[in-house]
Amino acid sequence: MAANLKLIRQRGIREMNAVGIDVSKGKSTLAIMRPFGEVVTEPFEVSHTDAELRNLACFLEKLPGETRIVMEYTGSYWQPIAKVLHDAGLFVSVVNALLIYKYGNNSIRKGKTDKLDAVKIANYCLDRWTGLERYAPADQIRQTLKTCRRQYDQYIKLKVNLKNNLTSLLDGTFPGRGSTEKVFTNQYRKWCAKAGYRFSEEKAASIYTHASSQLSTIPMTDAVKRLVTLAVDQLNTIIETVSAIQHEMLTLASQLPEYPVVMQMFGVGPVLGPQLMAEIGDVHRFDHKQSLVAFAGVDAPPCQSGSFESRNRHISKRGSPRLRKTLFQIMSTLIQHAPADNPVFQFLDRKRQEGKHYYVYMTAAANKFLRIYYGTVTAYLGKL
Repeated sequence: MAANLKLIRQRGIREMNAVGIDVSKGKSTLAIMRPFGEVVTEPFEVSHTDAELRNLACFLEKLPGETRIVMEYTGSYWQPIAKVLHDAGLFVSVVNALLIYKYGNNSIRKGKTDKLDAVKIANYCLDRWTGLERYAPADQIRQTLKTCRRQYDQYIKLKVNLKNNLTSLLDGTFPGRGSTEKVFTNQYRKWCAKAGYRFSEEKAASIYTHASSQLSTIPMTDAVKRLVTLAVDQLNTIIETVSAIQHEMLTLASQLPEYPVVMQMFGVGPVLGPQLMAEIGDVHRFDHKQSLVAFAGVDAPPCQSGSFESRNRHISKRGSPRLRKTLFQIMSTLIQHAPADNPVFQFLDRKRQEGKHYYVYMTAAANKFLRIYYGTVTAYLGKL
């Protein structure tokens, strides 16, 4: 680094320094470029240790001219280096990896190395110099809330797997006795309504009777009894863990300034409310409501060429899948419990009565909900 810096000082050039960082686990590869293809330094690697990252920050601070740094969102590996460079007062921009992937793919020859990727990111930085958004780290509460949400999702998946495992064991040892006929009939009715089939109580009774008459495929030995007991214990432990994480998320969310107004929105309760705030984050990071809608991936990009204009546009799905999942859960709550005068429910119901597909009216309602969310939260925070 010192030799490179000495060479730059000897040149006496004050230019734009575009720093491209290809982030990986434990280390990153850097390339520093200037306009017209000028290479400031050959690509080099930096380990994600405190000492090396601080030395890197000092090195970049001393570069003559204005320096801007670009890196990709790659899991959580980018966070240490972004934080150190940001805390040093440097301009850091963290961009979607898809934007980098789509940039500059106009070569016939294909090649991929960390050094080539770093150079590509540096060139992206030069081309998007004036449009780069400065990275602003989330505060501690929001960061912790988001981490809790990630853990919550993992434990929910584990809960589902353990529940399916227990159901499989019980079906093998006690076929048809997993539920009463009344419970099965209610579940069958809901399934028919969702799948679009006509419900028949006689059919439900016939299926239940047939299932109850099945022979067990797993002998009820002492070993099997212990397996069932272990499966029940594991499921109960996970249920307790999920409940504890939900409580922690609610406690963290209650410390956010937008908490009172968000929790007043219909469909947002003590479970979905913290998840929603965790995924959206600080609403001020979005310039307008369309930006929030695009972040969720529930926007429908235009499709037009010449005299042709498509009327069957699909949502982009380029945003946060976790936010879309939370929005769909909120829309499901609205369908079941919302009052008739709720604006989002009215919009959803109108689309449904027009004969729109389930995913079409659910997505449209999620879009409207986000626009209302943006306006409501922004107005509330503006009064504080």
